[in-house]
Amino acid sequence: MGSPTGEESVLHVAGWGRGRQRRTKALNDESEPAESITDGPRRPAGARRLRLRTVLIIMVIVPSVTFTPLLASGMSQLFTQWRAEKAQMDLATATAGRPAADLFFALDQERRLTAKVQADPGSAARERLAEQRAATDQAVRAFRPLATLNVADAQDGLADAVSRTERNLGLLDQQRRAVDAGWSSGREAFDYYSGVIESDLSVLTVLSNTDEGQVNTEAQTLVDLFWTIDMVGREDAILARGWETGRLTRTEYGLAAEAIGTRNHLMHARVLPALAGEETRYAKLTDGRAWQTMTAVEGRLTLAAGSSEGDQVRLRDDDAAWRSAMEALTAQLRELLGLRFEHVSRIGYGHADMIFTVFVSISSVGLLALGLVVFTSWRLTAVLRRRILHLRHDAHELQERLPDVVARLERGEDVDVDAEVRMIEPTGDELGELGQALNMARRSAVRTAVRQADQHRGFQRMLQRIARRTQILIGLQLKKLDELERRHENPEVLEGLFDLDHLTARLRRYEENLVILGGGQPQRRWRRPVPLLDILRAAQSEVQDYRRISIDVEDEPWMAERAVGPLIHVLAELMENATTFSKPLTPVEVRAAPVSRGVAVEIEDRGLGMEPEQYEAVNALLQAPPQLDVMTHADDVRLGLYVVARLSASLGLQVELRSSAFGGTRVIVLLPEALVVDRPPAEPGPATLPEEVPQEAAAARPRPPHEDGALPARTRGRAMASVTAPAGPPDRAGAPASSGPRPLPRRVRQASLAEELKVPADPNDRGDQESWAVREQPSRSSAMIGAFQRQSRRRRTGDDAQTGPSGSAEPPSPTTEDR
Repeated sequence: MGSPTGEESVLHVAGWGRGRQRRTKALNDESEPAESITDGPRRPAGARRLRLRTVLIIMVIVPSVTFTPLLASGMSQLFTQWRAEKAQMDLATATAGRPAADLFFALDQERRLTAKVQADPGSAARERLAEQRAATDQAVRAFRPLATLNVADAQDGLADAVSRTERNLGLLDQQRRAVDAGWSSGREAFDYYSGVIESDLSVLTVLSNTDEGQVNTEAQTLVDLFWTIDMVGREDAILARGWETGRLTRTEYGLAAEAIGTRNHLMHARVLPALAGEETRYAKLTDGRAWQTMTAVEGRLTLAAGSSEGDQVRLRDDDAAWRSAMEALTAQLRELLGLRFEHVSRIGYGHADMIFTVFVSISSVGLLALGLVVFTSWRLTAVLRRRILHLRHDAHELQERLPDVVARLERGEDVDVDAEVRMIEPTGDELGELGQALNMARRSAVRTAVRQADQHRGFQRMLQRIARRTQILIGLQLKKLDELERRHENPEVLEGLFDLDHLTARLRRYEENLVILGGGQPQRRWRRPVPLLDILRAAQSEVQDYRRISIDVEDEPWMAERAVGPLIHVLAELMENATTFSKPLTPVEVRAAPVSRGVAVEIEDRGLGMEPEQYEAVNALLQAPPQLDVMTHADDVRLGLYVVARLSASLGLQVELRSSAFGGTRVIVLLPEALVVDRPPAEPGPATLPEEVPQEAAAARPRPPHEDGALPARTRGRAMASVTAPAGPPDRAGAPASSGPRPLPRRVRQASLAEELKVPADPNDRGDQESWAVREQPSRSSAMIGAFQRQSRRRRTGDDAQTGPSGSAEPPSPTTEDR
C-alpha cells in the first residue's frame, strides 16, 4: 500500500530545490591546489625509496611467470585423475572384476549341470552338481563384499549393478531347493540362472567404463568375449537337457537358435577384428576343429528342426562329440579372455602411472616456483608494509570520522572543516600521491557533507514556512466556509459548501504532511482526552471516499489529548490508502478493540494487496523511519508512509501491514497503554448525535413541534435540533408521542462536537433566527437519510441502559475535530 498522490501535487511547489545537485560542482572550486598540498619537507637524496611502479612490476612478473593459480589447478586435476583411474583399474582387475568373473564361470557351469540333472534325476551328474554348487557358493561369498564397497571413485552405476546382482543371488538357495524337489521346470531354472549371469555381466560392463578412452575401447572386446561365452553356455545348457531326453521343444530350440546367432555375430563382427599382439593366434579360432565340430552339430540340429513335425525336435546322438568340442572351445575362449584381460590391465595401469609421473614432476617444479614467489613477495611486503599501514590507518580514521561528522550535522551542530580534517604528510613517490589524493577526498567529503546538511536544513525550514503560511490560508478558508454554511439555507448550496469543507480538511492534512516531512509537528492541539470513536470519525471525515468506510469500536476507549492530532492524521492516511488502492464501491472496514497492551485498530480493504517482499519492506520502513530527504523522494508515491512512520515513532505506535483474507491489505495499529486514558467526568453541554454521519446528512433526534405550529427557526449553535417523526409509542421519559403536525428540522452548529473540540461563538455574529424551508426533494440520497433515521430509531428504542433518571438519554461522545 502506498500513499495517495495528493502529497506529490503539493510537493511540486518546491520543485526548484532539485537544482541543489547542480550546485555541488562548486565544491571543486574551493579545493586547495595540488601544489599547496605537496609542499612540505623533502627527504635527502640518499634516502630514496623503491618506487611503487618498480615494486608492482616485480610483484606482477613473478606470479605471472610461475603460473601459480594454473599450477595449483593442474596439480589438483592430475592428482584427481590419477587417483580415479588407479581406483577404477584396481576395481576392474582385482577388487570387483575377479570376483565377478569367477561368479560368472561358476554360475555358467551350475546352469548346465542343473539342466542335465532335471532331464535325468538319477544320473551321475547329481554328484558333479553338488560339487559345482559348493564352488558357486564360494564365488558368491567372494562377491558379496562388493555390496559395501566405497564407490566414491568407482565407475558410474557400479553400486546399482552390484545391488541388482546381490538381489538375484538372494534367491539362489530357493531355486536350488525347487530344482531338488522337482517344483521348478527346466525353463524356470534356465531363466533364473541366465538372469543372474546377465546381472553379473552388467557389473563387468560397468567396470569396463573407466575415465580413460583407450581402456574403454579395449575393455569392450573383453565384455564381448564374456557375452560370447555366455551364449555358448546357454546353448550348452539347453542341449544338455536335450541329449538326455533325445528331443527339444520348439521353444527350447528357439532359445538355442537365438544363442547361436548372437554368438556368431559377436565372434565375427566384434571379437576377432579387435585381436592384437599375442591374441592374433586366435584369429583362426573359428577354423579350428572344436569350432567346426560345434558348427556341424548345430547344422544337424537345424536339419532336424526342419524335418520334424509338431512341437518336438528330435536330436541325434551327438552328445560325446558336442561335449568334447565344448570343453576344447571353452578352454580356448578362456585363454583368449585372459590375454585380453592382461592387455587391458597393462594399458590402464600404464596410463595411470604416466599421469602420476607427470603429477610428481609438475608438483616438484611448481613447489620450487611457489617458494620463489613466497620469498619475493615477503621481501617486497617488508619494504611497503609500514607505508601502506600508515595510509590504511588514515583511511580508517576518515571512515570513522565522517559518519560522526554527518551525525553531528543531523543534530544541528556546526562543523569546522579544517578542524575535522587531518592532513597526511606528502611524499614524492606514488604512495605520496595516493596520500595527497586521500587528503583531497577527505576535505571534499567533509565539506560536501557540511554543504548538503546546510542545504537540507534550509530547505526544511523553507518547506515548513510555506506549509505554515498555507495552513493559515486553509484556516481562513475553513472559517469562511463556516460563515457561508450559517448564512445560506439552500440545500444545494449547503451541499456544495459541505463538499468544499471536506476538501479543505483534506488539503489541511496534506499541508501537515509537508510540515512533518520538513521535520516539524502538526499544530492542531487538544486540551482534553477524546474518545477513540470520535478520532476514527474525524479521520474518516478527511478521506475522499468516506462513505465506503465502516467503523466498529468495542467498548469506549479514550485517548490522551497529546495523541489526538497525530493519531487522526495517521488513521486518515491509512484509511485513504485503503480507499485509494481498492476498487470503488468496495467497503473498507475499521475495527477497534482493547487488547492486552493497549488498543488495536484494524483497517482492512479489499484491493489487490502487495507481494510478501513488499510487505516486509513497508513494515521495515514503519518500524525504523529513515531521515527523509524530501527532494530525493519527491516522486515516491509512498510519502504518506513516511508521514505515518514519523508520527508513529513520535507516539510509540506499532503499525504493521499484512495480507487480508479478502485479497487486499490489513493494517494493524497498536495504540500503547500510555495513550489510553480513563473517561473524563461528564460536563453539561448540548445533546449530540446518537451516531456519527457525514456533515451534509447530519440530523438530530425528534422533538415536539412549536406551540404555535410555525416552522422551525435556524439559530446559531443549533444544528438540526429536531426532525419530524411519526406518532408512535411514548419516548424514553414515558411521555406520549405528539400527534399534531410535525415541525421541520433545525440545524444546530457544532452540536456533534465534544466540548473540548468546540470553537467559541463569534460575538459579532448575529443571534437572530432565520426561518428556512426544506426542499421537497433534497439532493442527498434517501438511502443516507434512511440509514440515519434507522440508527436514530435504534438508539431511541434500544439504549434504555443509558437513560438517566430524568428520562433523557445521556449524550454520546463528540466525533469531529477542532478546526
